[in-house]
Formats: sequence, C-alpha cells, structure tokens
Amino acid sequence: MARVFSECGTRPLPRIFLPSRTGLNSNYSNPTKYRLLPVCRSGVICTTHQNLPSICVSSCSRRRDWIAKVSSPLEVASVDENDRDGELINGVNGVGDEDEFDPGAAPPFRLADIRAAIPNHCWIKDTWRSLSYVVRDVAVVFGLAAAAAYLNNWAVWPLYWVAQGTMFWALFVLGHDCGHGSFSNNSKLNSVLGHFLHSSILVPYHGWRISHRTHHQNHGHVENDESWHPLSEKNYRSLDIGTRIMRLTMPFPMIAYPFYLWSTNHFHPSSDLFLPNEKKDVITSTACWTAMAALLVGLSFIIGPIQMLKLYGIPYWVFVMWLDLVTYLHHHGHKQKLPWYRGKEWNYLRGGLTTLDRDYGWINNIHHDIGTHVIHHLFPQIPHYHLVEATEAAKPVLGKYYREPKRTELLPFHLIGSLVRSMKQDRYVSDTGDIVYYQTDPELSGSTQGKSV
Repeated sequence: MARVFSECGTRPLPRIFLPSRTGLNSNYSNPTKYRLLPVCRSGVICTTHQNLPSICVSSCSRRRDWIAKVSSPLEVASVDENDRDGELINGVNGVGDEDEFDPGAAPPFRLADIRAAIPNHCWIKDTWRSLSYVVRDVAVVFGLAAAAAYLNNWAVWPLYWVAQGTMFWALFVLGHDCGHGSFSNNSKLNSVLGHFLHSSILVPYHGWRISHRTHHQNHGHVENDESWHPLSEKNYRSLDIGTRIMRLTMPFPMIAYPFYLWSTNHFHPSSDLFLPNEKKDVITSTACWTAMAALLVGLSFIIGPIQMLKLYGIPYWVFVMWLDLVTYLHHHGHKQKLPWYRGKEWNYLRGGLTTLDRDYGWINNIHHDIGTHVIHHLFPQIPHYHLVEATEAAKPVLGKYYREPKRTELLPFHLIGSLVRSMKQDRYVSDTGDIVYYQTDPELSGSTQGKSV
C-alpha cells in the first residue's frame, strides 16, 4: 500500500499552534506561552483520492492525542529557557574545529542572539512601501497580458508565458507576506490583499496560510514538517511504482502544488488541517477562489478557451513550477547534506538553520527576495524588503550554520543542476535516530549501500 504522494506534504497535518482569538491567526501576541495542541500518531492512514487514482496520500486519523508541543514564536520578545539552543553538549560546544563542523550539532547561540544582531528598523512594516510592490506587480501583469494579446505572435507567446508565470509567482510571494503579517500591521488589510493576490492565481488564501504556518512552526522535523518533508526508509520502500514516479521523477514534482492543495483538502472547512474557529476563514477563501475560477470560465466564453489558455493557463503552470522549484531548493540540494530532526533533538532554532538561502540573480528583485530564506524562516514577521540587510547582520552570529549561496549575475541556471542531483540522491531518511540525513537508494545509484552523508 502506498504511503505518501509528494514531499510537498500531501497529507492532513497535525495541529501545532492554536490561533489567536483575535485578528489574523498568523499574528501571535504571546510568544512565550505554550499550549496543549493536537498531533497525529506516527502511524498514518492511507486513503486513495478519486481525483488522483494513481496517487495514495497519507492521512491523519480523526482521533487525536493531545500533548505539549513547543513551537517557537513568530516574534521573539524576550530571552527564556527555550532560546537556549546553544548550550554545551557533553561539555563541548556545538561548533567544532574548522574541519569538524557538525551541522546537526546544537549551535552555540540562541534565537535571541540572532534577533539582537538585526537592526531595529528591519522589523518595521511600511504599509505604503508594501502597497507599492502590489501596484508594481499588478501593473506589470496587466501590461504583459495586454502586449501579448495585441501582438498575438508565436514568437512572443513563449516569452510571455515565462515572464507572466514569473509575475504570478511574485504575486504569490506578496500574498505570502500578507499571510505572515509582514506586509502590514493592519490585519484586515493583510487579509483583503492576501485574498486578492492569492485568489487571482487560484490559491485559497486562508487554507494555504494555515497549513504554511504549520510548516514554519515545524521546519526541519521529520514527522511534523509540512513542506517537502522526507520519507522514512520503510515508507519509501512501500511506495508503488506509480507513486515513486509522481513523487521522485522529474518533472512531476515540479507541478505538484495544485494536486497538493486538492488532495490535502485546503478548500473544505471541516478538513483536519483547520480548527473549528477557522472554518469561516476557510469558507471565505474558498468562496474567493470559486469566484476567480468562475471569472476565468466566463472569460473563456468571451475570448475563447485557446486565448485564455495562452493568456492565463500556461503562465499559471509556469507559476506552479516556480513555487515547487523555490520551495524545494529552500530545503534540499546543498553540496553537504542537511540534518532533519526527531524527538528531543528538534527545536525551532535548529530546524530553521536547516533551510537554505538561494540567489536568483536579477530575478531576486522580481520575486521579492524570497530566496533569502533562513532569516525569513526564523523571523517570518520581517518584511521582504529588509531580509537581505537582516541576513547580513545575522551572519556573524550564524557562522558556519549559514550556508552562503552561490551567486549569479543573470539567471540561476546552476540551480537546475542542484535540483536534478538532489531529486536523484535525496530519497529517504533512516527509520530510527533523532538526527538523520537524506540517503541515496542503492538500487538507483548502483552502489552497494545507501549513501548517508
């Protein structure tokens, strides 16, 4: 029986952080309070979705167990015992000599140390500056569509598809900032613009925001992470050939996002993804998504389905590939393997330090520096236009725990090699152990044993 479809996390997820009672759920007012939260058993229930006949996804049981989960705050207001991630291990600092650096060791600094290194102005959210990026991106989107429709030339259409798909991805990133509350201090404005931006590219804003919050609160955890989390070796071996192809063979993982949204039920208010008090939010987002889908169908009758495919359909799939590419490379493909954690070895800081920054050349500005990812994961309330400065300020504290990205002046073609290599090598992690690394399937690599680097 197949276990899991995609590393995108195609399964209903454990509830990790209860939302606040007021305002957007992504804004947490008490960063040091722990709550009792529901999580799923390590055993999973397989279900086959009718809309994905060759794909089996794992599902959390409706029966939940409540245990105390420690999730790091989105805002770090003070230093407490939970920041002490850099304590000595067996009397030895987490960072060894130059040639003995262990990326899985606890770091010799705390989350509060990183925060203190970041200039105060990097935390300020400038609503008007954020809105200027929305105006810029929307103007470019409509300008590209108008130019392509006017020229209507097959020499132009491929260029338009790449450019417009990239702009759709830029819109997603701005909506992503709304979901984190880093767009503005005004929660209503964040919600309105988040719905506008995400619905325009067929993303259910609140449904995605809630599951993405789970990812940030559990990054680097083998069982609880939500985005591109690894399979255990046992589950990997149990995959049927169809699921392996869909999960691990290019280009299928790069078009997984829409299937992920549907198979994990991001649209239904009664999904295990959501708490009862989040149902109204999910209904609102699904209604906005449905309105956008209806608008696209209506436009297809007006200008013709082929024209709509050229103007919107193909750019949409380019956007999907951007989303899957960027999110995958945030957590995979480094020349040295990155650790994943279980049990007591995991905490918010150590999980966040397993993420990677990526340089996209001149595209960095277009997609709002989303490749500057380490500081974003640790402090998602920092606006995107301060991430580069905040990262530079934090580097002296992070030391070797920060992996400097390969720089490029124009287009990041080198990342394609990183993607393909990682897809071939990063197959599963050990069934046991609280600090594990991706291993290579010896049957695919031709070696006599899996590589665990």
